[in-house]
Amino acid sequence: MSQPVKATRTERTKRSPSSGGGESAGSRRAAAQRLSMRRKLAAAAMELFATQGYEATTVDEIAARAGVARRTFFRHFRSKEEAIFPDHDDTLVRAAAVLDAAPPHEHPLDTVCRGIKEVMRMYASAPTVSVERYRLTREVPALREREIASVARYERLFTSYLLGHFDEGAHHDGDDDPLLAEVAASAVVTAHNHVLRRWLRAGGEGDVETQLDHAFAIVRETFGSGIGARPVPSGSRPAATVSATDEDEVVVMVARTDAPLAEVMRTIKEALKR
Repeated sequence: MSQPVKATRTERTKRSPSSGGGESAGSRRAAAQRLSMRRKLAAAAMELFATQGYEATTVDEIAARAGVARRTFFRHFRSKEEAIFPDHDDTLVRAAAVLDAAPPHEHPLDTVCRGIKEVMRMYASAPTVSVERYRLTREVPALREREIASVARYERLFTSYLLGHFDEGAHHDGDDDPLLAEVAASAVVTAHNHVLRRWLRAGGEGDVETQLDHAFAIVRETFGSGIGARPVPSGSRPAATVSATDEDEVVVMVARTDAPLAEVMRTIKEALKR
């Protein structure tokens, strides 16, 4: 990324009407209607882009194809290139919600990997649409730039989250924690995008979630030991503890029932290295 991302909660505290536990039935209905209209406009835009070309298509034509007025289009999108990405705003909110609701002992990299799965699920929920959109973004530079901008938003969100797990007040010259957080966040996003592109090129076929888990395993293996786990709240028990007896060469581990598997495995590995 071109400049450091500060450890703020700005990206994560933004919420759409569809988020939040105390929302009313009316707000949920309004959010669903909003998303439905955005998708309708997106479908109209994609049809026109595919049949008459991106440059030749106007906002008025997109609105007319969707059966709405021009002003309705601009209530939902700022430009025609934005119109074929109707779900990114809501997906960003869902990804942020995953980060905010993470279990206190979950490793931050595991949390980020779970968060970005919301993006993959967005694409996998409509394979045919996703494949056609991928084709269009490869052919139209303006659409490709719009998608790159969307990816950058996810990367900022995850970098901010990882940075939030370091004590910035303790940083000093030569401390690589912020660099590691940015590189790790970029690695998660890159791994996701690599799997996504491969899946789209295959026509949206195959078990994309299994492929994604394999890619994330590589990222965790590379960066997991360098990023500190979430601080344990005072008075709470650690996720897992290990004791050993030299004479019997026996390792005994005690883990909480809600301990993340990845953290349990890391604890075992560390114990065996001693």
